Amino acid sequence: MKAVLCKAHGPASDLVLEEVASPTPKKNEVLLDVHAAGVNFPDTLIIEGKYQFQPPMPFSPGGEAAGVIAEVGEKAGPFKVGDRVMALTGWGSFAEQVAVPGYNLLPIPAQMDFTTAAAFGMTYGTSMHALTQRGQLKAGETLLVLGASGGVGLAAVEIGKALGAKVIAAASSAEKLEVAKAAGADELIDYSKGSLKDEIKRLTGGQGVDVIFDPVGGDLFDQAVRGLAWNGRLLVVGFASGRIPELPANLVLLKGAAVLGVFWGAFAQRQPQDNVANFTQLFAWYAEGKLKPLVSQTYPLAQAGDAIAQLGARKAVGKLVVLAR
Repeated sequence: MKAVLCKAHGPASDLVLEEVASPTPKKNEVLLDVHAAGVNFPDTLIIEGKYQFQPPMPFSPGGEAAGVIAEVGEKAGPFKVGDRVMALTGWGSFAEQVAVPGYNLLPIPAQMDFTTAAAFGMTYGTSMHALTQRGQLKAGETLLVLGASGGVGLAAVEIGKALGAKVIAAASSAEKLEVAKAAGADELIDYSKGSLKDEIKRLTGGQGVDVIFDPVGGDLFDQAVRGLAWNGRLLVVGFASGRIPELPANLVLLKGAAVLGVFWGAFAQRQPQDNVANFTQLFAWYAEGKLKPLVSQTYPLAQAGDAIAQLGARKAVGKLVVLAR
């Protein structure tokens, strides 16, 4: 089979496409014929040795895939050859085949194609977990989404609306904000043109926002935390800006606020029943047309490095997907 390989930590331009042996699934695994694989921020980190998990060299990046089961191990769960599934892999998805534990699979809804499925799992899984289990977002509350045109950001906008919240989308350009507006955002903040803190104050009448969804970190985190309402919750989702911020603890005290970490991968492993319940609701919203995953660009397997580089440069809107077949 063909696979995109990382042979040494470095930039995406160093990745190579080579012919390698197909993986042999273990007893608890299935062998998946990959049709499409989603590109996510951890892919930009793992190839540079900056992610919390480091696979042995050489390895193929790609943390999620959608495809058809080609082989089933003895204890891989209620799956059979030919089933259409989406998979959380951690790495290995930028290849024609990948071995995946059965507990990391979800059936793809009948009305969903492989490209959409590859763009769905990690972003919507992360945002759903963030806003429900962690943020406890309620109907009528105000949600601020930073990086609102990215994969998890757009998912958070849609899920926030589905939960009945007022959604303020923040992004770095008018073009990106138009994408967030199309996803249902009620108010927009272009943080390239002024103070995020001041705009939050203006849009909320000085009350602040109930929940902040932050996959960006850096300077935006510093400003956003000052825009929390009393009993507000700030969700730490990621650090796309490249800087991990430090928090003045007195701000948390004065606002009676909570700062909550969001690590969906660990949640899915530790609380699988809750994760399945989340996806049951997500798939229902998808069927109702409330969730419309945006895949802005697809790439052939040979150009997976270009896709990772595009995401790492923060130029992507919505999701990028690599097509393996």
